[in-house]
Amino acid sequence: MEEFAIHKKAEQIRDVIRYIKKFKNALILIYLDDSLLDSPLFPNHIKDICLVHEAGFKVVLVPGASRRISEILSEAGISWTIHDNCRITEPEAMPLIKMAAFDVSNQIMTAFAGEGKTAVIGNWVRARGKGVIDGFYYGTSGEIDKLQIEAIKTVLDSGFIPIFPCIGWSAAGKPYNISSIELSQQIAIQLQADKLFFLVPGAEINSNLFSIPESIALSPDGTVPALNLEELELFIKTNELSVNSSENSINSTERSVVSSETNYVSRETSEKTGLQKKIILLLQKAREACKEGVSRIHILNGSLDGSIPCEIFSNLGSGTMIYSSNYGKIRNMTREDIPAVLNIMQPFIEKGILLPRTNESLSAQFENFIVYELDGAIRACASLVPYTDGQMEIAGVAVDSICSHMGIGPKMVSFLVKRAKKKNATGIFLLTTKTADWFENLGFKNSDISSLPEERKKIWNPARGSKVLRLSE
Repeated sequence: MEEFAIHKKAEQIRDVIRYIKKFKNALILIYLDDSLLDSPLFPNHIKDICLVHEAGFKVVLVPGASRRISEILSEAGISWTIHDNCRITEPEAMPLIKMAAFDVSNQIMTAFAGEGKTAVIGNWVRARGKGVIDGFYYGTSGEIDKLQIEAIKTVLDSGFIPIFPCIGWSAAGKPYNISSIELSQQIAIQLQADKLFFLVPGAEINSNLFSIPESIALSPDGTVPALNLEELELFIKTNELSVNSSENSINSTERSVVSSETNYVSRETSEKTGLQKKIILLLQKAREACKEGVSRIHILNGSLDGSIPCEIFSNLGSGTMIYSSNYGKIRNMTREDIPAVLNIMQPFIEKGILLPRTNESLSAQFENFIVYELDGAIRACASLVPYTDGQMEIAGVAVDSICSHMGIGPKMVSFLVKRAKKKNATGIFLLTTKTADWFENLGFKNSDISSLPEERKKIWNPARGSKVLRLSE
């Protein structure tokens, strides 16, 4: 047991080293929700960002300023409205909006200075007014026209952390208020960032907040660890309408006369719906960024200490990652993979789920195996064994425990089933002692020992009592 614990610790350390090596000099853009500024975790988030920077990553920070802008406008008695996630104000509000945006950026720059890091606040965003869209005038709300890419790269190459206030200027020097979330997405796209992080308190994609389609895998704690673009489209389609319906229901309730108890429930529901709506917005921006070349976008819960380094330096992560299809891949096993495959199999061998394997036995059989490679590490294996009567056996299915929630196992089995059918297998079967339920969920059904190929019958061990499962036609 102690040996196994040490092995797991060693694997975690190897993961950290592997990720530092893989992403050294990678560009990471972080959106930091301004509601975190008053959180007791804010200093820890700043420390973590500094550690990431010291590990060799280039970091760009875009702080949200919505709450601070609202506070300052309210103190000045200036009203505003929100339309399509944009703040709509009259021109006289812009000096106060600028003051609030730079106030937030200065607070973050000061926090970096306290950690010995140099951050730079700049006006690298050329903007234009959103103008009139579908008959609606957006006033002081703007959008990015152009980024000063070379100036930003110079700051990054100098080892500094650029901070982007949510303000852009026109060529004539006119300021516009830009959504920090949209700003984060567009900067990540134009700089072709390797990672885009949205750090928002309470931002978890789980069954408490959303309806999770059955085809999307959950982690042991009930959250969605990762979504590819197809899964993301399904998730948004499943939840977008219900979130909007909830918001309309809340708005209707708030306009009516309610008791204090009902008002409390309504406020609590409103906060939940507000968080749901924000997460859906982040996922929509993530989808666009991913399609435009940002390889990975991460939705992180800013209420959790250490969420940033956990997401960067481990396969397990701490939030939800949006990725294109090249994140993990199934490929044929090579001889060089044998040590890693043996490591993955060992816990299953010790539990009696798999038969013992050795370096020699895998060397003789490696051409039957496939592996699942994730960021340069082997995280799963499985084999397809052919027999002279045309039947094929799926065997040696093992998935690293830290990735067991990602749906890799079913993908491996499905891949081998397709391969067997492509080779015109006369039957597809497997033998198992402890995982029958898992395989039955994948379409396998009980069969009889008599149906096995003659070669397989000769090595079947009655003492082990393995059940035969066969893929139903």
